[in-house]
Amino acid sequence: MGKSHYAGIDIGSNAVRLLIKCLNEPGSTEPLSKVQLVRVPLRLGEDAFVDGRISKKKSKQLISLMKAYHELMEIYEVEAFRACATSAMRDAENGMELVEKIYEKTGIKIEIIDGREEAQLISSDLIRALSGQEEEETFLYIDVGGGSTELNLVRGSDLIESRSFDIGTIRQLSGKVRDEERESFGTYVQQLKETYGTLRLVGTGGNINKLLRLGAPSERANICNLPVANLRAVADELRQYTPVERMLIFRLKPDRAEVIVPAADIFLLVAEITEATEIIVPTKGLADGIVDSVCPL
Repeated sequence: MGKSHYAGIDIGSNAVRLLIKCLNEPGSTEPLSKVQLVRVPLRLGEDAFVDGRISKKKSKQLISLMKAYHELMEIYEVEAFRACATSAMRDAENGMELVEKIYEKTGIKIEIIDGREEAQLISSDLIRALSGQEEEETFLYIDVGGGSTELNLVRGSDLIESRSFDIGTIRQLSGKVRDEERESFGTYVQQLKETYGTLRLVGTGGNINKLLRLGAPSERANICNLPVANLRAVADELRQYTPVERMLIFRLKPDRAEVIVPAADIFLLVAEITEATEIIVPTKGLADGIVDSVCPL
């Protein structure tokens, strides 16, 4: 393949992604370029949050998918990779058992990472990108996943606070978000506002990128801005339709059509508490952070 390739596997509560990047020549605008992204919506969270374990069917599907990803990485002659699992595998009582089985059958060693590490992987690249702007500005990074929402508070290039809450889109759809967790989330965001004053919001994850496309279609850059008023209008419009109608009208994938409204509600809640008027939306997510963590830059 010529260039050096590196990969990251993100085993989320909604989808499982494989991202392969190649190392660019020294002096390039970006150190790495995306060459392949595969996303399969296994919905592991449907099992983990409702039954407390990953079912036999989904376990078999995940093993088959890891075999396929292993083959793809071989084709691209990937030099190093890392596989990370988040909220669904953290919650599943058979998570570690499945990790061992996958390693045995595919050679892929999966790390079940905690919320803080997940938050750091998501924001490390963004911190570098935004830190050169206003040193005194404080950014609150919000990553909404299927099982959890990660919050990172960043000032300059420093990660000041990091918290993970069991509030995610699949968890919400399954009715598995505890009232005290929801209350704790709102209280924490309110405390951040009272302690640090004005917070600039940064939204990450697949849902906010789709909401950006629907709410600010002219925005197309590495880092974009989504006005909160536009986000609210899009969420209200999406709410009027069933998931099947959303697929047809807004050209959304089936799993995205289901989770996009609960995701929008989480972003809107944070925006309301912090009185933010816009959300910064970078194009990168957890899979990018995983690849960056194994690339020798």
